[in-house]
Amino acid sequence: MSNDPNQDGTPGSADEDAPSQPGVPHENRDEYDNPTGPGRDNSNAPTPTDPDEIRNGSDLGSDVDVGPGADYDPDEEENLLGGLKIETTQDIQVPDRLVDQVIGQDHARDIILKAAKQRRHVMMIGSPGTGKSMLAKAMSQLLPREELQDILVYHNPDDGNEPKVRTVPAGKGEQIVEAHKEEARKRNQMRSFLMWIIIAVVFGYSLLIAGQLLLGILAAGVIYLAFRYSSRGSDAMIPNLLVNNAGRQTAPFEDATGAHAGALLGDVRHDPFQSGGMETPSHDRVEAGAIHKANKGVLFVDEINTLDIRSQQKLMTAIQEGKFSITGQSERSSGAMVQTEPVPTDFIMVAAGNLDAMENMHPALRSRIKGYGYEVYMDDTIDDTPEMRRKYARFIAQEVEKDGRLPHFSAQAVEEVILEAQRRSGRKGHLTLELRNLGGLVRVAGDIARAEDAPETTREHVLQAKRRSRSIEQQLADDYIERRKDYELNVNEGEVVGRVNGLAVMGEDSGIVMPVMAEVTPSQGPGEVIATGKLQEIAMEAVQNVSAIIKKFSDEDISQRDIHIQFVQSYEGVEGDSASVTVATAVISALEDVPVEQNIAMTGSLSVRGDVLPVGGVTHKIEAAAKAGLDKVIIPAANEQDVMIEDEFKDQIEIIPVTHISEVLEVALAGEPEKDSLVDRLKNITGSALERKVGRGSGSGTGTGTGGSPSPQ
Repeated sequence: MSNDPNQDGTPGSADEDAPSQPGVPHENRDEYDNPTGPGRDNSNAPTPTDPDEIRNGSDLGSDVDVGPGADYDPDEEENLLGGLKIETTQDIQVPDRLVDQVIGQDHARDIILKAAKQRRHVMMIGSPGTGKSMLAKAMSQLLPREELQDILVYHNPDDGNEPKVRTVPAGKGEQIVEAHKEEARKRNQMRSFLMWIIIAVVFGYSLLIAGQLLLGILAAGVIYLAFRYSSRGSDAMIPNLLVNNAGRQTAPFEDATGAHAGALLGDVRHDPFQSGGMETPSHDRVEAGAIHKANKGVLFVDEINTLDIRSQQKLMTAIQEGKFSITGQSERSSGAMVQTEPVPTDFIMVAAGNLDAMENMHPALRSRIKGYGYEVYMDDTIDDTPEMRRKYARFIAQEVEKDGRLPHFSAQAVEEVILEAQRRSGRKGHLTLELRNLGGLVRVAGDIARAEDAPETTREHVLQAKRRSRSIEQQLADDYIERRKDYELNVNEGEVVGRVNGLAVMGEDSGIVMPVMAEVTPSQGPGEVIATGKLQEIAMEAVQNVSAIIKKFSDEDISQRDIHIQFVQSYEGVEGDSASVTVATAVISALEDVPVEQNIAMTGSLSVRGDVLPVGGVTHKIEAAAKAGLDKVIIPAANEQDVMIEDEFKDQIEIIPVTHISEVLEVALAGEPEKDSLVDRLKNITGSALERKVGRGSGSGTGTGTGGSPSPQ
């Protein structure tokens, strides 16, 4: 990162001294050797305009600069701060440009830099809060300002319903409008002067010569109205400044997320007075849309699929033609009679959304973006490296600076936030990139510190914020756990046949214990598996897969039996296959009449051969089991590296990793003779399946939820 004072707002650091700044790691030195590189001579215009500057801008933000009160120790890179030696986040320099503040999305950031240089459209797809809108704003700062234009709309004397359009360099529009207003003002002064002279002459003649006072008053009134009516024509000659870019330091950035047709495409206001000289000239009623305001800049549309099809079609035309006429969007409005000449719409389109956004997106619009630009998938997590930890420390400093009301974070508070970023990633050796939610934690912690008038935000404030900023799903999950304790619905001791404590995830970060019960009954027809609990498609398929395992090893003839499986109190339904192990254990227990230990909970997907496959949300599930008072939890061995539970739960629960269903039964079933016989029989049947390592090529495991499943972890 450059230490130029115009680049990061820190005075007193000269370019030639930048590489030797003490304690600051620099992995990209080229930016200091290039006199025309990024950040040079930008005091008047903070955005780069030179193509080399944009190209070299990919080196910016690759590391973290610290101020005079901080240091960097490469021997301590493995600590939570990545080797930074700071007292508070005030010691970390925050870069001015948004593109340098982006964290983690290196691929998307490179695409934005290329797209800004080549003026290409971009579609970014990914989870909310991963930096899509920030990257779009960053692109607007990278575009050259000198190309900006003002757009004027003039009265058309030949056809009042087809106003003329003119583009001029940015800042000239105001001058032209002021010149027309001054000319109109002078004309009106001359008209008024002439009017009062004529009125005086007529009134004097009527009063002094003709002796008709009433006739003089009537004549003066007629003359006054005639002059006022004719003056309206001169006012109509003043153009309407449709788009004004005067004083802009960066290219326009227009957020058209959720915009209705008029706001997106422009509109013409309705005029109830359309005759009699009281009507407003049509060019004065024209309103610019986001596509016109974004001319020579960036048009950002998040949740692109929420735009109606007609708007998407017209947006596609604006992209293709580079211009789009403005007309009234309501067929019943007088504005529908007006249609301007084509108005420039030379913008860069940045569309964004979640994965489902592509489903309802017009295929031709997507083709336009893909054919003239890039498609980018935003990462949810990134490798946990010393460099990234330093950037997360800078992220906290950025959030404090942006808010402007929060105390800076102490080094220990920063470490706690980075620990939370590790937890929220759901993967060992990764950090979450859902930074909007992490920024929410920073703001809550800062609010707590500010309420206490603390000089800085401490680790204790962050810990309080973690408790206060729980998601709605987590609050519901905790409430469920407490209520079940009150009504003794959570069984955490003893032995029960056909009952297993399963684990599920509500939302994205909230674990809950979900008991699964199984019962085997005589069938009055062909035997079948009957599962209740509002199971979604994947969960139902997982239940069917479990039946294959049961048929393979069980001595019981289940062709004449019905197997009933109940997901207890799953009011919101069950999605995903991570209850497969739970279902299999409950059914086997019911078939063999062997009880299950109730102080154990379990989660895991199950293959038809009995392998236990990885699932999502194991950290939250383990914490839910601990809150419910359970002693042990069984998880897939492949998920063992993903466990990052809070310190308070580490001594409360034992984690048992497994690779095969036989290992699950060996731990979960009670009654030594019956259990040993059952496990031995299963091992003999499955054979070499136990020797294989689970998880190889099984990256499709998903979680089970009661209100949404987590993404594969």
